[in-house]
Amino acid sequence: DPVTLSELHLEQILGQVCTPAMRKLASLEDAEWVYNDRLHNDRRREILAKYPEIKSLMKPDPNLIWIITIIILIQLALLYLVKDLEWKWVIFCAYVFGGSINHSLIIASHEISHNFPFGHRKALWNRWFGIFANLPIGIPCSISFKKYHTDHHRFLGVDGVDVGVPHYLEGWFFCTAYRKLVWIAFQPLFITFRLLFINRKPISYLEIINTVVQITFDIIVYYVFGVKSLVYMLVASMLGLGLHPISGNLIGDHYMFLKDQETFSYYGPLNLLTFNVGYHNEHHDFPNIPGKDLPLVRKIAAEYYDKLPHHISWIKVLYDFVMDNTISSYSRMKKRLPKRK
Repeated sequence: DPVTLSELHLEQILGQVCTPAMRKLASLEDAEWVYNDRLHNDRRREILAKYPEIKSLMKPDPNLIWIITIIILIQLALLYLVKDLEWKWVIFCAYVFGGSINHSLIIASHEISHNFPFGHRKALWNRWFGIFANLPIGIPCSISFKKYHTDHHRFLGVDGVDVGVPHYLEGWFFCTAYRKLVWIAFQPLFITFRLLFINRKPISYLEIINTVVQITFDIIVYYVFGVKSLVYMLVASMLGLGLHPISGNLIGDHYMFLKDQETFSYYGPLNLLTFNVGYHNEHHDFPNIPGKDLPLVRKIAAEYYDKLPHHISWIKVLYDFVMDNTISSYSRMKKRLPKRK
């Protein structure tokens, strides 16, 4: 039967794989340093050799164009609807509705960064579409996300390259339950911090365009709808990437909830709002397959994925991360940058 992380706490199911003694072997004074980064590549080659039909799934998903556009229009409608509400209801709507929508648009930027809407032959079209999808988020991030996300796939967990891995100062300071709660709440700020201090890259002309377009849009929102709509939009992004049920994927994807496992999947209903980003082992094995087809990858190669521990709840991911003193931002696998031969 498929193994869930909740079930892993039962020794009678998996013996000593995830006993408290084993979990405490993961040091909270540094990340887990490993020297083999071939897991996803090796599994991909093995699966393709056995199931070559999976190659037929490596194609664009034009439906994303219409789906993402509809999501954007819904958020624009909400900008109008909240403009005359009391402040308490503006914040409430920003968390309940705006946070979910803007988190979904962040994951849409992820799909766009892989060139899924228009395909690899129209890469620039994807960049422009990403700038369009960025508008309701309020902060320019689409082009920068693309630039750094490429490194995340090529150099997963590599120190000084993959900005998804927290800075050592984050692990050193955010080590108690309260501090980890604050760290989750302000994740967007810490991600920005890493871009500047871990792997700063030159600003591209597309990033400048992304910024100018976004600031122009924010100004238009302020003058057309008012300050409440602007605050709604910005707070929605902050809350949607912070203490929000959907944001469990930001931690659940790659933090070591079990020793020696670098990537975890989640197969629950919130995948409907996040373009199946929960199928994260499948995604890293096959980054050229759109999110809508990742469940089919799992179905075809079931013997590879059903045996892997996976999350059953992103809310539980957040709770365990905060309350379990054996898990922190140090709970990541880190690698050295491979030397060129």
